[in-house]
Amino acid sequence: MNYYISGDAALKWLETPTIYHIKKDELYELDNDSFEFLKKCASEQGCATKDGGFIDYCLDEGIITRGKPAVKRPPLIKSQDPSLRYLELQITNACNLKCKHCYLGDEALCELSLKQIRDVLNEFEKMQGLRVLITGGEPLLHKHFSGLNEMLSHFSFRKVLFTNGIALTRETLHMLRVDEIQISIDGLEAAHDAMRGAGTFTRSMNAVGYALDAGFEVSIATMIHPRNSGDFDEMERLFKKMGIRDWTVDVPCSEGRLKDYQEFLMSPEDGGKFLGYGFGDGMHAAGQGYACGLHLMSVMADGRMAKCSFYRDHAVGTLKDGLTAAWSRIRPIPLKELSCACDYVEACRGGCRYRAELIDGPRGRDLYRCELYGLISDAEHDAA
Repeated sequence: MNYYISGDAALKWLETPTIYHIKKDELYELDNDSFEFLKKCASEQGCATKDGGFIDYCLDEGIITRGKPAVKRPPLIKSQDPSLRYLELQITNACNLKCKHCYLGDEALCELSLKQIRDVLNEFEKMQGLRVLITGGEPLLHKHFSGLNEMLSHFSFRKVLFTNGIALTRETLHMLRVDEIQISIDGLEAAHDAMRGAGTFTRSMNAVGYALDAGFEVSIATMIHPRNSGDFDEMERLFKKMGIRDWTVDVPCSEGRLKDYQEFLMSPEDGGKFLGYGFGDGMHAAGQGYACGLHLMSVMADGRMAKCSFYRDHAVGTLKDGLTAAWSRIRPIPLKELSCACDYVEACRGGCRYRAELIDGPRGRDLYRCELYGLISDAEHDAA
């Protein structure tokens, strides 16, 4: 009997050979023999073997199937080192809210064309990408979102939609071709509405329910601010009960609109302890010995590219240069180059490097993360 790579899986030649289960978001490392065998399974002819144990494992994991899936396989080309695995794709900066902590502020409206998006996704796939994070603004407001949505199923990587949920209706969910939806919930009703506008909590939580009912994996992102500091235990209970996949908790940077609403910004002493909340694996992983963002790059709605969206004013290129060229200009940051010297540095990864630079200078510490681990002195509390 011949076997084939599942339509939900794709071989990825990263720093080492792997196979990625897109729906389960699982990455399996392969030895050379397994890699060569699975390359045959990805061919038109499929593969066969007498090693029943390996076949049974692959079948159980959903890596291979007995039937040939109607899937166009991307080219298998060895990635750069480090590999670009996670792409933050800001398709528009248009939004239907004016959140007080929005780092974009009130920029001039711009968005990527469908051709630009298609070209980016094609190159990302050739670079062996694993996960595209479709962001804004509010991505559902893109003028040609339906066209973007139609093309998504042609790519062999995981698609995650970031949204505030306001425009996420049952009808929209019925046609969406993404694997996961992340919705922003910044506290319980009073706290969330204080940050995002009256009535937004109910509408966003309704969207969470609609997405779960439609069978999507749903994650939630929460920003820490003074109004939600008493909500975290209840949010944790609620989100776990609902079956949320990932809950990401972070501190907003003093950028964009938050500069005009400093009352919503918490000090490291007051806000850092809440970084201990949250669960799941997050949207992008780091690598041992390196600071955050080792495998991440961002594309902004105006076509600039940077190591993350906070660094949009320090672009490494534009879409005219291409992803490959821009990615080669980003230098990974070894943890040993940071001023961090604690027992938690491998877990913390130096925290948010942009926030650390704002607070403590280049190669400095993210004091919010330091506070979480009890590493801030009284003098540093006074200075912060």
